[in-house]
Amino acid sequence: MAMPPRDHVRLGRRSNKDAMTTPRLYPQTEPFRSFRLDVGDGHSLYVEQCGNPDGKPVVVLHGGPGAGCSPFMRRFFDPKRYMIVLFDQRGAGKSTPAAGLDANTTWHLVDDLERIRQHIGLDQWQVFGGSWGSTLALLYAQKHPARVSELILRGVFTMTQDELDWFYGGGAARFFPDAWEDLIAPIPEDERGDIIGAYHQRLTSPDQAEQLKFARPWVRWETSTAVLRPPRGTPPVNGGYARAFARIEAHYFKNNGWLEQDDQILQSMPQIAEIPGIVVQGRYDVICPPRAATQICAAWPASELVLIDDAGHALSEPGITSALIEATDRFV
Repeated sequence: MAMPPRDHVRLGRRSNKDAMTTPRLYPQTEPFRSFRLDVGDGHSLYVEQCGNPDGKPVVVLHGGPGAGCSPFMRRFFDPKRYMIVLFDQRGAGKSTPAAGLDANTTWHLVDDLERIRQHIGLDQWQVFGGSWGSTLALLYAQKHPARVSELILRGVFTMTQDELDWFYGGGAARFFPDAWEDLIAPIPEDERGDIIGAYHQRLTSPDQAEQLKFARPWVRWETSTAVLRPPRGTPPVNGGYARAFARIEAHYFKNNGWLEQDDQILQSMPQIAEIPGIVVQGRYDVICPPRAATQICAAWPASELVLIDDAGHALSEPGITSALIEATDRFV
């Protein structure tokens, strides 16, 4: 699919000097309400509300799947004007059962979003999500377009086989050969043609020590490739976080997100053609390369694509952070 028309794209150009400055984030806030929501199948979700109880509602969708939310995500929204809903998706963060895979699919998460919206008593909300969060945001909006006021997405991922093959089949490895060697080292050579399958087998082992052994390199691979300027050395990995992240992510990727067809999200874009949206995309994002973002925006007339020339994938990279805050300010 062709690149969107020039007036449909705004390039976020920043110098190296600008990239090293700290972007303006809103002050850290604490939840004015937090609760657990039972969604069936033995799953209980952790949900919190921050900011202004009477403000514009926005729901934040974390990545992974399996990564969980963090307090840092609250800081992308003006707490005087937004009512910010954050929650940990099934098996992630403070939701239970931790790292649980039973009854944990894309469509369970879409339904969970509706349960949360109804429980809080909202008619509409803005949906903010990056990476896997952008996948879930698009699928939720396509199923419930009347419930979405705007979409703000970052590092678009559409769960196609091409995207999975790129990141786990050797494409991204050409840019991060050292991190790739760390990922494939624990896997026998005759299984390296299917890295997702090989890891999935071990991450679903009944032996939790085995799960943790393979969870750490899985998470290190993603962490090492997330930013344009990766830090030196091996990134530290928390064991409990790694187990949930790796198990859930491999579970979803092994099953191609339970989508009905490979390009389901792109083909369903007409369903949300009129929902306003901003997509922030790092030009050098090797986890979710820009091609998916440009395809989605070309099929989405009400969207604007903001390409950040000196950024990779991470929410915390200065150019991406600034562009996302600019987007939330615009829609409030």
